[in-house]
Formats: sequence, C-alpha cells, structure tokens
Amino acid sequence: MKILLTGANGYIGMRLLPLLIEMEHEVVCAVRSASRFSIEKEVLEKIEIVEIDFLEEVDNNLLPKDIDVAYYLIHSMTGSTTDFDDLEEKSALNFNAYLKNLSVKQVIYLTGMVNEDEMSKHLQSRKKVGDILSQGNFHLTCLQAGIIVGSGSSSFEIIRDLCEKLPVMITPRWVNTKTQPIAIRNVLDFLTLSIGNEKTYDDSFDISGPDVMTYKTMMLEYCKIRGLNLHIVGVPFLSPKLSSYWLYFMTSTSYMLAANLVDSMKIEVVSKDNRLEKMLEIKPLTYTEAIKAAFDKIEQNQVLSSWKDSRVSGRFTSDLNKYIKVPTHGCLIDRQEMKSDNPKASLEKIWSIGGKKGWYYGNKLWKFRGFLDKLFGGVGLRRGRTHPNKIFTGDSLDFWRVLLADKDEKRLLLFAEMKVPGEAWLEFYIDENNIVHQTATFRPKGIWGRLYWYSMLPFHYFIFAGMLERIAKS
Repeated sequence: MKILLTGANGYIGMRLLPLLIEMEHEVVCAVRSASRFSIEKEVLEKIEIVEIDFLEEVDNNLLPKDIDVAYYLIHSMTGSTTDFDDLEEKSALNFNAYLKNLSVKQVIYLTGMVNEDEMSKHLQSRKKVGDILSQGNFHLTCLQAGIIVGSGSSSFEIIRDLCEKLPVMITPRWVNTKTQPIAIRNVLDFLTLSIGNEKTYDDSFDISGPDVMTYKTMMLEYCKIRGLNLHIVGVPFLSPKLSSYWLYFMTSTSYMLAANLVDSMKIEVVSKDNRLEKMLEIKPLTYTEAIKAAFDKIEQNQVLSSWKDSRVSGRFTSDLNKYIKVPTHGCLIDRQEMKSDNPKASLEKIWSIGGKKGWYYGNKLWKFRGFLDKLFGGVGLRRGRTHPNKIFTGDSLDFWRVLLADKDEKRLLLFAEMKVPGEAWLEFYIDENNIVHQTATFRPKGIWGRLYWYSMLPFHYFIFAGMLERIAKS
C-alpha cells in the first residue's frame, strides 16, 4: 500500500516509519522541513518526502493522488498553552482539504484516551480533531492511548528525570490520579495492524496496557526497577501553575508542555474497552515490562526518537532554516583554529559533543550556564542528546539546536536556544588541511546584547580555547 505519514519526524512517526518500510509499504512522509528530517541516508532512499505545513494554505498539488492509507500524527499541544486547540482544529481541517480529492480509503488517528465526564483542554482539542476527521471522505480509525512509556517519550523521560534525581518528592494531588500506561511497542502494534483492517473502520478504540496505576505508583515502580529509594510526600496546596513550574525546573520538559500535561494529569483516564487488542491479537506489555524494554534500548544506544528533538522543546518555534546562513554584519565573533593531529578522531569528537560526553573543557561552567538558563526560563542542559555519537539536522543538543550536520563535509552548525539577548551560532569545521575551525558568532540585540558578550569574553577565552584543543589534539 501507499501510505501517507504525517508528523513523520515526530516521536511516534520516527518509530513507525521503519516498521512501514519493513512491511514493504510505499511511504510518503509529510514534514514541515525536509532538511530537519533526522533519518539515515539508506532510509531516505526508500521513501518520498513532501514538505507540507498543515497550518498554511492548502496546495492540492503537493500530495500524490494514489495514497491508500494516511496516518494523522499531528499535534500542537507543546507549542502553546493558550491557542493550541485553534491550531489543531486548523490542521485537521486542512488535512481533510488535502485528502478531499484523493482516493484515500482509511485514516488512522492516534489520540488521547478520553474521560467523557471530565476533559482537559488538551483532550477536548484531541476529541474535536477526531470529530473533524470523521467528516472526511475516508474511513477513520481512532486509536485512543493513555500515557505512552518508551525510551524518549515525554512521559517516560519526565518520570525518569524525577526519580533519578530526587530521593524525596513533595508532590501535588494529581500524582494520585489514575491512568493506564501503554508501551510504545504496543502503540506501534496497534498502528501497523490496523492498516486496511475493515473491522476498525469508522470506530474509536481505547488502547492501553494491563495496569491501572496512579502517577505515584508509576514513579515508585520505576524506582523499584532501578533500585532507587524514593519518598513521596503529597501536599494539597500546589496549584496547577506551581505544579507546572515544578515539572519545568525538575525535568527536561518545556514550560508549555509541563502546563498542558498538568492540565491533563488532573483527570482520570482509564480504558473502557479492550476490543481492539482481542481483534488484533495483541498482548500488551505490563508497565514493568515497558520500563525494562525502554532501558534495553537506552543501554544499547538504540533510541530511535525523542520528544526533546521536537522543535517545540526549544526556544524557537518558527522555521529554523532562516538561521542557517550565519550572519556577519553587526555580529561579534570569536574565531579560533588549530591543526588536528588526528582528523578522524577530531571529527568523532565533534559528532559526540554535548550530552553525557560534555563540552570537553570547563564542563562545570557549562553546567552552571545551563542552570542559569533554566532559572530564567530557558531550556537548560537537561535535554542532552538522543544519540551518543550521531547527530542529525534538527536535533536538540543541550541548549543548542542542530542547523546543519554534514559529516562528509566535516561541518557542524549549532544555533543557541538558551536565553540570550540576541542570537548565537557555534560552528565546527575541518578543512582539507586538517585544520579544525571553531567559530562562535553572536548577533546582539541592543546594548544588553553587547554587554552580555563582553561580560562573557573572559570565559570564552578559556572555554573555547580549551574546547578546541581537546578536539584537535589526541
């Protein structure tokens, strides 16, 4: 079959794509920017890529006419705390308009599990999207999931951050809310086995694991699996706003995502039917099995995707392509170079920078800068990196965003998503003479931008020089 995969560079889409290829489907990936599609070259050769922003005006010439099945994996929750529902409605309407003149038989929509008695703004928005899609000229299969547990998922990474870093937690009341988590591999089972299955047409199904748990028991079970001691003290006075700040400062999540998650976490969502798992003969993993499976992937460095690489995990939600041409006019520049005594090793060091590896010199200062950034509303260093030695254009890298990663050209270009009074770039490049070039460019915004740059010069002198030497020398 020919399948349209929207949200192809999102957390679910990146996991689903190799499975669809393995099943020998023709896959058309719809992404906002092809340059930010973080996949291996051998996968690129097997798919078709179409650049579509479903919030922009519809262009009916963009999609192939012979698509059989489409996945709707578009989500705007993390991009805003106020108008994400309007954005989601517009995306769904435009999606229907794109498919209006095509012969698509089925659309598979992954959404959140609904509590009909009480719904958060997030779940109301997701339900409205489902209502809009149901009016399209295709059969709709709606899969309603609760908390998704897997390496790189926002829910898993938040629990991981909290449990690994805090031996004692003072928690809000929503930690006692019941939910029904599901392993990412089971979500993918439901998504793939529903393709072309007429029994799933024009219907909605809850998909979940077998365990009904509170967020508190999920954290305690995580600690049991990991051999950690955790004491949880519940308090009644943490408001939703304070809870959002608590998640923001204690985990790698953005404030916008934290606020929307807290809004949803207050509401119990438990599966009301398991018809689909019987219909498709799927036996969902338990929560314990899902956690262990996630760590199997982490320990083998096989994390295929992470919510942290999403554009909305950072400071800028606009198109980052406009920053790829590093400016020179009105900029302050720190340019250094050094001959490499082992160019291959130097390139590997550049491709492994950040995350657990650190920045090779003055790591305590880098961590302190990350702490200050988080304190003032930035992303901090907690995002880390998804792969220990692979970098793709569009990835997050601590408080940077990868604008260009071309290993053949031996060039890496990063754009700062930290809170700074201006715009900052950091570039590494190894030329044909094996000279490592390291260039920090800052375009200040007003007098405060210039004061910031000059106040940082003493640190730049030691940190950038030390970092370059560690990269260039064995």
